Amino acid sequence: MHRFILSVLIVALVAAPGAAQQLDLVFDPARTVIEFTLDATLHKVHGTFELVRGTVLYDPATGEVSGAIVIDARSGDTGNDKRDRDMHSKVLESDTHPTIEFVPELVVGDFPVAGNGNAKVVGSFRVGGREHPVEIPLDLTVTGADVEIRGQFEVPYVEWGLEDPSKFVLRVAKEVVVTITAHATVTPATVEEAN
Repeated sequence: MHRFILSVLIVALVAAPGAAQQLDLVFDPARTVIEFTLDATLHKVHGTFELVRGTVLYDPATGEVSGAIVIDARSGDTGNDKRDRDMHSKVLESDTHPTIEFVPELVVGDFPVAGNGNAKVVGSFRVGGREHPVEIPLDLTVTGADVEIRGQFEVPYVEWGLEDPSKFVLRVAKEVVVTITAHATVTPATVEEAN
């Protein structure tokens, strides 16, 4: 079965641009790790979020992408209850905005048929009820129908209008670094999805 899928992917990716078939990427929440790091006075804050779902339709001929990666904002966890309460109530306002979403629009670069490649995905990042353009560099590893996607990018959350949680003594950076390691299953898109 994997050989059949790989054969279809090869045909789809290397065919003439007009004939390339669109591809579905369905992300596996159980095999996806979303981590963040925030510099603070005398230490770094490390935390995690959980993926709710992710489904992306990718056109190798044009690089165009549609779909969404949806993260549970309420799952944010730094291992410190008070800090987490402040993060959810003051910064993310996760009761009002329970999800964080990345909506991809375009992939630029090498999406490999097999093995390793590098690309960049361009899209919008929705957090705290606000939407912002982002570009995320990606390292890709394709093994059969499985794609491992690794990316890291900086979120200038204060510039984006979220509250700065710094206090009189404790100061934190105005940017948070987000690191994602995700696994997705790649299959050819159905006719209905492609249209």
